[in-house]
Amino acid sequence: MFQPSLNALNPSPGHASADDLAACRELLRCGSRSFYAASFLLPQRIREPAIALYAFCRIADDAIDFVPDAAGKARALTGLRARLDRIYDGNPIDDPADRALADVVVQYAMPKVLLEALLEGFEWDAEERRFEDISGVYAYSARVASTVGAMMATLMGAREADQVARACDLGVAMQLTNICRDVGEDARAGRLYLPKQWMREAGIDPDAWLADPVFNDALASVIRRMLDTADALYRRADVGIAGLPVGCRAGINAARYLYAEIGRQLERQGLDSITSRAVVPAPRKMQLLAPILGSTMLTARYVAAPALEETRFLVDAVVEATPVHMRAQNTGVGGKVVRVLELFEELEARERAASEAARARAGQLAMSSARG
Repeated sequence: MFQPSLNALNPSPGHASADDLAACRELLRCGSRSFYAASFLLPQRIREPAIALYAFCRIADDAIDFVPDAAGKARALTGLRARLDRIYDGNPIDDPADRALADVVVQYAMPKVLLEALLEGFEWDAEERRFEDISGVYAYSARVASTVGAMMATLMGAREADQVARACDLGVAMQLTNICRDVGEDARAGRLYLPKQWMREAGIDPDAWLADPVFNDALASVIRRMLDTADALYRRADVGIAGLPVGCRAGINAARYLYAEIGRQLERQGLDSITSRAVVPAPRKMQLLAPILGSTMLTARYVAAPALEETRFLVDAVVEATPVHMRAQNTGVGGKVVRVLELFEELEARERAASEAARARAGQLAMSSARG
């Protein structure tokens, strides 16, 4: 059951100013347009802390990506870990993203383990790690993707073990989809994220293939296996999405289906992500989004599945960091607070959904007119 987030109960510690939050929004507007656009599908009380979190993640990613040599990447990671220490010590550096994140950390009891794991994932990327089996890919995905899912669940108040486990499932599923989409692009950059064991089982020598990346039926079978694995995790994640606060469901569900559709697009092009990159056409996105944004009521069959072993440390971190008063049952006065919050979210979601559905219909009509 959804519990109220800490900012509904505790005042802001006051590190960040309105200008700091505006700077975070501008950073994402210019550097992460997809997330910036998606943020408007979230309730206001979730949108601002989500932007603050993502701004720091964006800065961290760029700090490592834009350094060409291994030694420079190592220094960048050391600096980022020092910044994170200062944030959790309540003494952020003089930077808008750091001040904004320092507030989120206190307001939402955000476990440091999540952000440390994300930085570790960036480190694995910098080291160009390759993975022997699917467990290794899961471990990598847990760090670069499930950490974000766990952070979003924390912001939304979905802090019970089952809820966080499903958020982590969604993160792994999305990352597996990314890996399948980018096989050729990664290979040409000398990177390989497919499980080497699966490649050998399909008759492919991973090192020889990486030296000359070509598409064939054997590689298609590995990509097919990865997409099937991702789809199973998307289905597990559906249970968690259906249990989110009403105002959060449409945005997260939209992200889930848009990502899964990358896999469907890849199937339509014969699973070949070597010669071309799978891109979902805009009309297809509109077809997917219209019904999703037009409804906030989601149902999914319950899945009695434990967390993946590779994401369990994230789930445990969120549960252990949850204050006692947030673990209480949704009854009495606390239950009334939750219901009031959900009612406001539902009204906001309905208004937003009606507007988005109308825009989607207008877009489809315009495209139909243009074709006519």
